[in-house]
Amino acid sequence: MLLRLIAAGTKLPGWVNEGFADYAGRFTSDYRLELKEIPLGQRSGGNPVQAIAKEGERMRAALPPRAYIVALQVTGKSMTSEQLAKFLQARAQDGRDVAFLIGGPDGIAPELDADADFRWSLSALTLPHALARVMVAEALYRAVMIVKGHPYHRA
Repeated sequence: MLLRLIAAGTKLPGWVNEGFADYAGRFTSDYRLELKEIPLGQRSGGNPVQAIAKEGERMRAALPPRAYIVALQVTGKSMTSEQLAKFLQARAQDGRDVAFLIGGPDGIAPELDADADFRWSLSALTLPHALARVMVAEALYRAVMIVKGHPYHRA
């Protein structure tokens, strides 16, 4: 099963790339985590509408066919690690890959957010999108380990 993280932003600190790569490298062949970075739209004149729209177009183009779309939103539904594991099991039974969307500094394009099958909140806090990448990678890895009965997760 492919878990694709589609995230706005391409020039992030090394610790972000290293953290994501560390967790992504731990996945085995039955679950794969990959990152598709989307360049930020050009923000000029203080109006981000066009930039958000451009990011949305790029994200849509990066979606795997028939993907189950998860928009990361502060107003989304929070899940425990165990609930996330059950969520992934349900998607695997559906036979659908999952695309997790992390917007840029101004969020996800409204049209893409409207098409999301699910809205997931990592926290009630607003998080920097770079930190969210690493948190998503760890959360997904932990959920997969729960599915596999591996002792990584200690409830």
